[in-house]
Amino acid sequence: MSAQPGIVFLEEWLKRKCINPDKFVTRKSNSSSARAIIQAWADLRGSLQNSSFSQRHLQSLRTLVDSQTSLHVADPQARLVLGILSSSNISLPYESYPLFFRLLYIWVRKASKPTAAIIDSAMDVLSNLFSSQFDSGNCHAFFSESVLLLGSFSFASSAFESTKTFCLDLLSRVFVEKRQVLGSFTELLPDVLAGVGYALSSSVTVHYVTILDSLFEIWGTKDGPHGNISHGLMILYLTDWVMSNLINFQLLNKVHIFLQETFGTSKENYTPFVVFMAAAGVLRAANRSTSSGVKLDIVSRIRTCAVVCMEALVSDLVSQALRFKVLRNDSKNRLLLQCVLLGLVRTGSFSSNSSFFVCLALALLTEMFPLPQLYESVFSSGRLKLNEVKEHVDSILFKEAGVITGIFCNQYLSADEENKNIVENFLWQYCQDVYFGYRQVALLLKGKANELLEVLEKIAESAFLMVVVFALAVTKHKLNSKFSQEMQMEVSLKILISFSCMEYFRHVRLPEYMETIRKVVATVNKNEYACTCFVNSMPSYSDLTNGPDQKSNYLWSKDEVQTARVLFYLRVIPTFIECLPSLAFKNMIAPTVFLYLEHPNGKVAQASHSLFAAFMSMGKESEENDIASFKEQLVFHYIQRSLLGYPGITPFEGMASGVVGLVQHVPAGSPATYYCIQSLVDKANQLCFEANVSEADAWKRQQGEPEPSKKLLGLILRLVFLVDIQVLPKLMQLLAQLVTKLPQDAQDAVLNELYSQVANSDDVIRKPTLVSWLQSLSYLCAMGTHQNAASKESESEENPTLARVADPSSRVRLTAQL
Repeated sequence: MSAQPGIVFLEEWLKRKCINPDKFVTRKSNSSSARAIIQAWADLRGSLQNSSFSQRHLQSLRTLVDSQTSLHVADPQARLVLGILSSSNISLPYESYPLFFRLLYIWVRKASKPTAAIIDSAMDVLSNLFSSQFDSGNCHAFFSESVLLLGSFSFASSAFESTKTFCLDLLSRVFVEKRQVLGSFTELLPDVLAGVGYALSSSVTVHYVTILDSLFEIWGTKDGPHGNISHGLMILYLTDWVMSNLINFQLLNKVHIFLQETFGTSKENYTPFVVFMAAAGVLRAANRSTSSGVKLDIVSRIRTCAVVCMEALVSDLVSQALRFKVLRNDSKNRLLLQCVLLGLVRTGSFSSNSSFFVCLALALLTEMFPLPQLYESVFSSGRLKLNEVKEHVDSILFKEAGVITGIFCNQYLSADEENKNIVENFLWQYCQDVYFGYRQVALLLKGKANELLEVLEKIAESAFLMVVVFALAVTKHKLNSKFSQEMQMEVSLKILISFSCMEYFRHVRLPEYMETIRKVVATVNKNEYACTCFVNSMPSYSDLTNGPDQKSNYLWSKDEVQTARVLFYLRVIPTFIECLPSLAFKNMIAPTVFLYLEHPNGKVAQASHSLFAAFMSMGKESEENDIASFKEQLVFHYIQRSLLGYPGITPFEGMASGVVGLVQHVPAGSPATYYCIQSLVDKANQLCFEANVSEADAWKRQQGEPEPSKKLLGLILRLVFLVDIQVLPKLMQLLAQLVTKLPQDAQDAVLNELYSQVANSDDVIRKPTLVSWLQSLSYLCAMGTHQNAASKESESEENPTLARVADPSSRVRLTAQL
């Protein structure tokens, strides 16, 4: 029996372990009752007694085989099967032979100690059958069941050595001669591999090299199966199972032969992905055997052989990749890359060889997250199919992305600096390729193939997580005193630009993301040149407005991928605005800021306002005249753009931050400030009378969001305490004109707010002026109300509250608070 308990039928275990078990039919016990099974055996006994075999007997055979999981075949039943097979009086249909073989296989695998005499009898029967029946009929099932049965006989511990030798003689001949069948019937591969696995685990060594060679050459033959990751996984687990048996049963001679023939010599006909996965399986077995009492030196030699073989294969692959730059058209190398990924997942990180690190990077970017290739397929006459992308997302390879990313980042720490730089450049370039590719794909497929876009985005989301985790590892390693400032600056810039390219796919809050941003921004904001380089990497105004393919119907505000990237810049630039030359803002940032002030997404427009406010607040009192002049020029454009879009597009909070920033930082008495307050008052006046402000109690409502007119009035009142003294009289004049035109409820609300602000103010310079102005404004409002009071005297008598508000003396009492 197997050294790994619980594995009764090796072929079924391999199917469960393979990447796509749906491609292989797994035998399941059907719902046949005990009575049906008993009846089936009775029918077969009747067949032997009556020397006849009909369709009813064939159905009985199928009933038994379909019950494989629960079926137990005892010695008498095994003899019955052999009796039918050896009878010269019974004419058996060809399709019955594989079923009889399966019953014998169930017997030998489930019996605790199969009877050696029955195995000997079986070999005599099989030898005769192979010579007479093997080449007749459709032989593919006959072939697979033969290999499976012969292998299981050779592995049976109770079989005689001579019997095992005879089994292996026969299996070797059958396997070598008929293995091309697997090219057309790949569904038989688990059964054949299981038979070979039993044979390789046998206690005798005859034909061992022949069987090994045949196994590793299957995928390299002209008519052999087309290799895929499922085959690779089956090889890994098969080799793990075989090597565990050899080690645990102390068959060290066979271990040596296996290692020498598979890894010790270079054989052209061996398929690289098969050899790699076999080495991974050997490594798994060796790692598990360290605790099984086997001598450590033996296990160490086994482990070393496997690792050296895997490193050699990977080094050769990386050499080709770096020399020829591309592997995407080479299916063999692509399969090897996939096997490297899964092999590392199944064995863990086992080598500090830098080639593994580079190979992991190539595999992640081209096989795990092959976004540039997928985008290219979309542009190539729409060849990319939805089911192809879904199959990739549902594959076990993609589901291992998190584990492989962890191994990848661990490998980064142990790699040499040259290979670190190579891989970093791979990653940063990949981010830009993803951005430009997905942007075009999104514009092309939006509204036409939304489901395909969603699946592509899932891959990109996982790629984003990989980039973030890797970038954090890079910052921890390189942003320290061991590296020059120039190196740290360069790395930080590349990470920031890469993050901007992947920003569209950031849908979750990641501590690693924020930590990396803080580290790289802290490095960049120490250097004016670095800040300028980052700003210059932002898409130009022409790129933003014309689209990637210069289509006439392109609308920049609908380009969500580009918007996400620009939003990243809008949020990061304020963190080092003080280090940024005003020329960079003028040439690169200002056009983008004013464009995105009108973006329909409030979050984006808000960020544009905040960046403008940050620029206005930068600099010192002694800043150069050209900078101050440039700021003043921007104010006119900013106020026009902002008020034009308010309240529809312009977010109030963003505009308020921009207005506050400009009135505090433009030179005192600047015409720009006068223009700003004049425009704000004009807009407030328009909004107040467009809204139905005369509606009863409209200005007393407290529930819900304040109306745009109230928000704007609140901003103007706030400016009373922010504008410079030279501009204050003009603001007071304009505000008084506005307030006196408001309905009475609005006047009361505005005056009360002003009273409160002035009373709480500590500004000893402007407070006396404001107190006098407020008293005059209160009087003017009271007089206006008094003139209308006579016409509403009767109404006032019925409404005491209105009469009190209209009473000028009430305003006087309010001003007394000052």
